[in-house]
Amino acid sequence: MVSSIDGLVSGLSTSSMISSLMQVEAAPQTRLKAKVSAAQSVVSAYQSVNSKVASLQTAADSLSQLSTWRAVKPTSSSTSVTTTSTGGTDTATGAVKFSVNALATAQAGTMRVNTATVTNAEGKQVAADILPPETTELKIRTGVWVQAVDGQGNPQVDGNGDPVWASQGKEVTVPITDRTAKGVSAAINGAGAGVKATLVKIGETESVLQLNGMRTGADNAFQIIGLDAAASSDGKGVITTTEAANAKITVGDPDNGGFSLVSTTNTFTGLMPGVSVTVSKMENDVTITSVSDAAGIAAKFQALVDAANATLTEIGAQTAYNPETKKGSPLTGDFSVRQMSSAILSTISQGLSFRREGAPPAPTGADATPQALADDRAANVVNFGALSQLGVALDSTGKLTFKADQFIAKYNSDPDAVQAAGIAFADNFEALAKTQTANVTSAVTGRKTLIDSMNFQIDDWDVRLAAKREALQKTYSGLETALSKLNSQSSWLSGQIASLG
Repeated sequence: MVSSIDGLVSGLSTSSMISSLMQVEAAPQTRLKAKVSAAQSVVSAYQSVNSKVASLQTAADSLSQLSTWRAVKPTSSSTSVTTTSTGGTDTATGAVKFSVNALATAQAGTMRVNTATVTNAEGKQVAADILPPETTELKIRTGVWVQAVDGQGNPQVDGNGDPVWASQGKEVTVPITDRTAKGVSAAINGAGAGVKATLVKIGETESVLQLNGMRTGADNAFQIIGLDAAASSDGKGVITTTEAANAKITVGDPDNGGFSLVSTTNTFTGLMPGVSVTVSKMENDVTITSVSDAAGIAAKFQALVDAANATLTEIGAQTAYNPETKKGSPLTGDFSVRQMSSAILSTISQGLSFRREGAPPAPTGADATPQALADDRAANVVNFGALSQLGVALDSTGKLTFKADQFIAKYNSDPDAVQAAGIAFADNFEALAKTQTANVTSAVTGRKTLIDSMNFQIDDWDVRLAAKREALQKTYSGLETALSKLNSQSSWLSGQIASLG
């Protein structure tokens, strides 16, 4: 790179002259950068519209799902019994009455332990051990363990004298290195066997080791092998204060067509399809009622209408033109985007027709005679008519409106027909959104390709401009050198002439 210093000989501002010349040389690159900036604004506008269209597609897909139309809203006659809709398509409406016979409980037990201090072999005061030195491990058994018996009811054992289990749960071995009450408690907690141990001090030299199952239900009962009477300060070992038990509800009279259900938790999911029931106290004659969730479906309609309006608003903003300032928006004049508004509004204004569920495909090719098509339409096409029947309409501003009460009334009067129409309506919007998304994505891809090409040209211009600047600097530097030589020669000649006189 040739350095440039304003003319010391010529008196010219060469740096300013070079900068001015470079601005002229860079004019094509400047125009390219402006085009890139404009193209990036268009891409951002496309992407903004596309995000709204994607939201419209999501809302339409949600409304078209069968699980939306089969959603139920359960209620309970008791404040101590809560109900929740679990969703899905396997639901049912109706009512059922039952009694809560038992609640699920987790096993709990206590054992009194010695927490006095003793003097060890080194003469230091330390906590007393509750386990003998030979105990190096405990075993925590969870679940239901039943020992097999022979024909006379005698417990069976194997060749080593160990029990033969007819059924067994899970067994976890707990290594023991610290045999004090605190050490045993910590070891149980660290075993990850679903049992929580807590020490509660009740005296200067005695504490209670509380053992609590972390899960309810009979299948989560536990026993700790090795923590026996010898480990307790009162010689009674672990005393179970609460048995692990299942929750139980009964529908009707089990001896006369009724039945009972049990759960390891206080929640039942099999009582009514699509409904979860949670009990919190024992009581009789609780009634659960499940009805179609018309309000929930209406909320899905409202979400679709809101998404469509948001799309229309975004399209309007990105294609707007201000006649006063004579300035447009990034997508002003873009037909592919403007026609989205027409497509959305047409979906509402043209009413609704759709093929019946399970109908055969429409005739095509040589079979598509006028009579065959007419017969097909008569047999397989539902002309539902104006969407105002679903509570959907257009207002004077060209936006969609939705009247939930009108929809719910229509749905309650003819749920099957409204479901078929609602799903078809949502499918139309979903298909429309998919098509528009594909179109906008293609436009974005094209613009990004153009931007990449222009950026490549801009980078190429950087190289060319750098070379041009260096050439100009060399030229003006050479000019200053030449002028300096001429000045030197002029001074020499003046000196020679003066010496002649």
